[in-house]
Amino acid sequence: MLDGAEVAKHATRESCWIVIDSKVYDVTSFLFRHPGGAAILLRQAGSDATAEFAKVHPLDYVQELPEGSCLGPLDPKTATSLNSPKPQPSREVVSTEELPHPSLCVTTGDFEAAAKSALPHRFWTYVSGSANSGLSLKGNLDDWARIRFRPRVLRNVGTVDMGGSILGHKTQFPFYVSAMGTMGNIHPGAEPETVRGIVRKGLHGVISTASTKTPDEIMDSYRREQSQVGDASPSVLFFQLYLPTDREKAVALIKRAKAAGYQGIWLTVDTPLLGKRTADRRLQAIEALSMGLEQEQTPNRPIGGENSLAPAFGGRDVPGQLSPHTTWEDLKWIRDAWQGPIVLKGIQCADDAKLAMEHGCEGILLSNHGGRQLHTAPSALMTLLEIRTYCPEVLDKLEVYVDGGLRDGADVLKAICLGATAVGVGRPYLYALAAYGSRGIERCTDSKSSMLRFGVLRVTLLTTFKYCRKNWRLL
Repeated sequence: MLDGAEVAKHATRESCWIVIDSKVYDVTSFLFRHPGGAAILLRQAGSDATAEFAKVHPLDYVQELPEGSCLGPLDPKTATSLNSPKPQPSREVVSTEELPHPSLCVTTGDFEAAAKSALPHRFWTYVSGSANSGLSLKGNLDDWARIRFRPRVLRNVGTVDMGGSILGHKTQFPFYVSAMGTMGNIHPGAEPETVRGIVRKGLHGVISTASTKTPDEIMDSYRREQSQVGDASPSVLFFQLYLPTDREKAVALIKRAKAAGYQGIWLTVDTPLLGKRTADRRLQAIEALSMGLEQEQTPNRPIGGENSLAPAFGGRDVPGQLSPHTTWEDLKWIRDAWQGPIVLKGIQCADDAKLAMEHGCEGILLSNHGGRQLHTAPSALMTLLEIRTYCPEVLDKLEVYVDGGLRDGADVLKAICLGATAVGVGRPYLYALAAYGSRGIERCTDSKSSMLRFGVLRVTLLTTFKYCRKNWRLL
């Protein structure tokens, strides 16, 4: 057993030890490979980093560190001799403003303001950021405003059914909660807290590979909550897959999600590596300077090399975690491992939508990753219109989902009228979680669904909501 006083001595860039879950790890060789920057690890050097680590990763993530990293258990009698974590830069101070009551959050934009007030600067930077100068994110938000309704009147809309189906699972809402990673940074309850809100409202949701908790832990929380609310309007969870470079690890991850009970794979295809997230990079520079790392250089990171770290789970890109080698041919072994429906997440042109159809996928998600990947990427709306123009048969043969920038019920209605099966909603739910926990998830659902119902009744595009969805070509 290692003495806490000895661990505390290893608190430099030349020798950096940290304690995670009562075990001591030497992370010196990983300092400048850490995707969040070396400063994050050095701030915890010689201390117990378990609490900070658990905000981002499942605890079993440490098993993927290089062999020899684990130095042994910490002697619990000497834990008081460990260092205290170094404080964050001054901009990390949490706002002291009182949050508004959740009932005052009438639109999804209200949750954004509340989250900005509730979150530390570092976490707000991460969740609100985008690629480069933000043009892709701006396009996501602005493009939906370019679509206008064509109202029809004197139609019987006394009964409105907003329900539908996602991969064969009935849903009372034409939208679902999108996959979002590292929720432990946003709320201490992390993914289980999100799942509680999802289940209570009868929503479907997609769980990220990059979750703070393991797929099994998240599914356990889902089952507990579902058993309490009953089966009147059951929720369903799907699994969003970041494909590791190592095929054995990928197959193991797929089978783990299958065994846990997830009902579909949403294979992310737009992240062979992470995009340039400018705000994150500026923040990393600030943190590095605060730790005296002004000479730190960005290392050359070979993608998918033999010696790269390839974790099954984790919050951000680590060399080897995301495979840059995946092709259409890989769908065969992925399907063999999964034995269930597959949705390709990140389709951004009609050509790839048609290829997804030809390769037997059950669905596609039109998405530019919330504007966080490629600079000036097309919005989901533009891709949807391109598909309608050049290969409309895709809309008949595949389930077509869209996400990115849809902020109210009117946006959801536009997407459905234009042929989408359902809409994914991400950041609004993340902001609601940050400010209010599962209560925020429920309130955000109410605000979006009420605005959607109002839109259907007010606009009365055709006879009923379902008729509108099935006869989009008539618009």
